[in-house]
Amino acid sequence: MNFRRMFLIGLVILSSITACKKKEEKLFYESGRTDAPVKEVPKDILASQQAFVEVSKKVNPAVVNISTISRKKVEQPLFELSPFFNEFFGNRPRYRRDRSLGSGFIINKDGLIVTNDHVVRDAESIQVKLSNESVYEARVIGSDPKTDIAVIKIGAKESLPVAVLGDSDKLQVGQWAIAIGNPFGLDRTLTVGVVSATGRSNMGIETYENFIQTDASINPGNSGGPLLNVYGEVIGINTAIVAAGQGIGFAIPINMAKQIITQLVGKGKVTRGWLGVTIQPVTEELAKEFGLKRPRGVLVSDILEGGPAAKGGIRQGDVILTFDGTEIKDAQHLQRVVADTPPGKKVPVTVSREGHEVKLTVTAASADSQDARGVRPSGGEPDSLGLAVEDLPPDMLRRGATGVMVADVDEGSVAAEAGIRPGDLIVAVNRKRVANRAEYDRAMRDAQHRGAAVLLVRRGDASIYFSLPLR
Repeated sequence: MNFRRMFLIGLVILSSITACKKKEEKLFYESGRTDAPVKEVPKDILASQQAFVEVSKKVNPAVVNISTISRKKVEQPLFELSPFFNEFFGNRPRYRRDRSLGSGFIINKDGLIVTNDHVVRDAESIQVKLSNESVYEARVIGSDPKTDIAVIKIGAKESLPVAVLGDSDKLQVGQWAIAIGNPFGLDRTLTVGVVSATGRSNMGIETYENFIQTDASINPGNSGGPLLNVYGEVIGINTAIVAAGQGIGFAIPINMAKQIITQLVGKGKVTRGWLGVTIQPVTEELAKEFGLKRPRGVLVSDILEGGPAAKGGIRQGDVILTFDGTEIKDAQHLQRVVADTPPGKKVPVTVSREGHEVKLTVTAASADSQDARGVRPSGGEPDSLGLAVEDLPPDMLRRGATGVMVADVDEGSVAAEAGIRPGDLIVAVNRKRVANRAEYDRAMRDAQHRGAAVLLVRRGDASIYFSLPLR
């Protein structure tokens, strides 16, 4: 009996020990911060983290999601352009309804919102969703395709949070950059990076380019959203990405946008200054020929008789060095500076003429004036597609470029509707290579008999085919 009792007591004790061990095993370990794997985090890292948190809290309410419905013309396949196809099925244009998403930010209590022009372009309806999930119908106040900026308005009855605009001229490469937007429909996504570069141009994205480059992730749907500094100030409008690259996004500097926004709200459109010259880059060879120690400024290759530049004393062969006190870096830079000049303003201009600097005064005219609208670049009158083209400059030919350059595109033309832009290189027409204007003109005459032109266009590093009906 004693042995049995002792055996039972042993089993009870063993069971108790086993139960205690099971109770001591933890399913997971919670940190009381004293148990954190890293005991001391550098204060600067914590400060940066808190700065991002504060930016999100303060600015997110002013960021909106924009959804649009638009009516787009369907591009017909090549075989449908055949006269035989048209004989049986007609040649009536077809349309489809497209839905798209974008971003924007509220700039005042009246419900004005800044976004990209391409977000709301051709939209039949625009809906704006606020951070509190309220949804409003919006209307376009004004848009500017040449800078890809638009202002829309909602009639909100509630008090609206607003974004604060900063000073993009003070940006330095390496500063923090924070993007907030609606990528792929994911509401108010915040991404962080740095300012990778400033003053990016020649990207072939817009007519007037002066982009901030950033590696803060920007994806489809971010367009129109704000790029911010660590103070939560808007320093840019997110607008484009390099599809083939990672960590390469572009934003319109907010200082450039302020001028556009002011005009769009005030009169619904943008009026730009106009000089009346044709210009080209100054290469090493041209610098020597025109008496410059190094390549600088832009060379005046042609001038409109009676235009602002001619009246101010600028001549063909002058190299424009400064305009209104700003040193000119390249052709795109002069284009932006002149465009930002109010029509009627008298501007000091410095040119290099036969190796000597000459100071002049030019009165800017309006790009909307009859003289400006009537001017065609050296490419001459537009063709049936609405394109004015010109031969490539010598420096491009020396670099191995071929084709003809699009100098101008008529608004509302077939080419404009297809998306062809000034600066594009037309390499081939209906699969026939063209090396100059004469070959292009012959190819276009042949295309008239077919009723369509298939253009191979080179834009930056990309090659694009455009199929265009000839009217």
